[in-house]
Amino acid sequence: MHARAIAATATAILGAAVLPTPTSDARAGEVRGTVDDARADRVHGPVVVAHRGASAYAPENTLASIDKAAGLGFSWVENDVQRTKDGELVVIHDDSLRRTTNVADVFPGRAPWKVKDFTAAEIARLDAGRWFSPAYAGTRVPTLKQYVRRVEHNHEKLLLEIKNPELYPGIERQTMTLLGNEGWLDRAHLGRLVVQSFSADSVRAVHALKPALTTAYLGRPSLAELQRYARFTDLINPSYGSISRSYVAALRAFRGPHGRPLGVCAWTVDDAATARKVARYGVVGIITNRPDVVRAALGTG
Repeated sequence: MHARAIAATATAILGAAVLPTPTSDARAGEVRGTVDDARADRVHGPVVVAHRGASAYAPENTLASIDKAAGLGFSWVENDVQRTKDGELVVIHDDSLRRTTNVADVFPGRAPWKVKDFTAAEIARLDAGRWFSPAYAGTRVPTLKQYVRRVEHNHEKLLLEIKNPELYPGIERQTMTLLGNEGWLDRAHLGRLVVQSFSADSVRAVHALKPALTTAYLGRPSLAELQRYARFTDLINPSYGSISRSYVAALRAFRGPHGRPLGVCAWTVDDAATARKVARYGVVGIITNRPDVVRAALGTG
């Protein structure tokens, strides 16, 4: 697919997405919506999404990681949302706290250290940065409220994953309520927000709660299943190794709930050769831990 066609689809599906260009205001994470910016964006191809923030350079799913993404000039960030024992939504990838915090030291007798077994106050005590680098010692697991407020402060856009919804009944409604209370479900923010999940039921629930919202299914449905998925999702977001040019092209024959051809955001692409290969498939977005590497490979700044 020609780069202009790819970028036009990306802009339609991923809101008013503007890929960063190497200017000082872009490095500050400023979102620009002028005609000139949109015209420049159309030659750049897929939107680059910073996976768990710029997670190759700062501890994943933390405020530091999304600040780093903004500093590198990227407006789209991805995160993972789970729920504590006392009902607080927090941003963390694993259902266990062990890999990315010092929970085993602080609470040694509470293995396997599941997020759902700890209160928000207990999780707030944990160090979520030292495992990555001593420079990030003292970094905390953010609540979703803290996280979206920082995304707003940075003028960023959010690809939010509802993680392990089977562990947290009702998490879809709770997430949407929080987003609404924080102003993220108004008309302006709907162009800056996509909600995704590996659970088709979860994506369907989000679509039912807010039909105007862009949704994404994480996985690779068969072509025979796409008609069903197209009723509630705008994007199909598979691992890059599971797709081909023909699969991406076939998706475009199906229109999602907002009347647009289904798009693909591929994950997790961290090297230049793979980024160029996946871009040639015609994806509308590339999710990466190393957004600067992907941007350089695609010639987007």
